[in-house]
Amino acid sequence: MKRILWLAIGLLALFPLAGAEELRVLTHSSFSLSKELIARFEKETGIQLRFIEGGSAGETLNKAILTKNAPIADVLVGVDNTFLSRALEAGIFEAYVSPEVRNLRSETILDPTLHAIPVDFGYVAINYDRDYFKDRPLPKTFGDLATPEYARLLVVENPATSSPGLAFLLATVAAFGEDGYLDFWARLRDGGVQVAKGWSEAYFAAFTRYGGDRPLVVSYTTSPAAEVYYSEGKYQEPPTGNLLFPKSAFFQVEFVGILKGSKHQAAARRFVDWLLSKEVQEDIPLNMWVFPARRDAKLPEVFKFAEIPQEPAKIPPETIARNRDRWIRAWTDVVLKGKDPKDVR
Repeated sequence: MKRILWLAIGLLALFPLAGAEELRVLTHSSFSLSKELIARFEKETGIQLRFIEGGSAGETLNKAILTKNAPIADVLVGVDNTFLSRALEAGIFEAYVSPEVRNLRSETILDPTLHAIPVDFGYVAINYDRDYFKDRPLPKTFGDLATPEYARLLVVENPATSSPGLAFLLATVAAFGEDGYLDFWARLRDGGVQVAKGWSEAYFAAFTRYGGDRPLVVSYTTSPAAEVYYSEGKYQEPPTGNLLFPKSAFFQVEFVGILKGSKHQAAARRFVDWLLSKEVQEDIPLNMWVFPARRDAKLPEVFKFAEIPQEPAKIPPETIARNRDRWIRAWTDVVLKGKDPKDVR
């Protein structure tokens, strides 16, 4: 009898989560939550979470679409409004009216059918190095950035390979219109703007704060708050600031959706409810440096340095879906290939 008991204990040690339901969650590479919260969810629900990193937001969505007939996950977290219509048109999500939806900010609900439910939002904007501009004038308008005086100081991300790069391209479309955004980019190109593949290369290699030669960088309005937080007391005020010209900061929303074909629908709904709960929503800001979609979620003290633009750039998801690829191709032709905007339109 003792031998059987010890054998049972040994098997439990080898397979501590045997019998637990596994929920596969496909996310982009920047997704992050506190390990303590995840462990508590697993303990309280008996649902074991397995996170699958899919790369960038666009790459992650592509994987979900390509495998929709044999889903590699049960839930997708991180598709944003630049790709929302593509996800909805592909029909990869089940509709789910979570009881937590009533607590979300109305401006973040961009899919009224609730196939895609907002989780967080933020603003892609231009950050500047305060020390560099201590004795130098800042640009006064969005258009000023394209003058040689400032274009040579700016690093942006390639919209074909970067989420903030695409968001900034969309901001220029919103601000200057179809007839003017390529002219703006041509002036930036001629003025010496630098193009980086992604945000990390732009911020941590080209930006003057980290040894580069560009004191202007496309980043997020939360970046100054992050600079204070990660300085561990070195800074009481941010060493960087935001340039918030009208329609220069793009409003970005991230969503969660339950994937069709999932055999764990009940567990997936429970996960979505948990993701939208006040506890998890208040955990999001310091992990992903975005704002929680939930109205009553309290922000950490350091988010007093995370500005919300008065006039952000917004483009309907369906408009983005119709034009995104064309705008990126036109940008590539003008900025990287040096073509005249007149020949691209």
